[in-house]
Amino acid sequence: MDLNVRAFRTVQAAQSDPALPDKRKASSSKGGRRGGPSRAKSISAEQRSAIARKASETRWSRRAEKQASLPREAK
Repeated sequence: MDLNVRAFRTVQAAQSDPALPDKRKASSSKGGRRGGPSRAKSISAEQRSAIARKASETRWSRRAEKQASLPREAK
């Protein structure tokens, strides 16, 4: 079998099975629903606060960087 034919058939087979990504997505979501609450129980309130503070600072710094790159008229 020609290499190009084999590659074409491989791509066609991969595209014809849409159920596979759905299974992965469901499995990933299931793990997140289990892991989040158990992680929250296992860390202290101070650690949760520090994690939330870091996330907030990251979000706001990205927003500030984005606005700084805009032209003056658009601000």
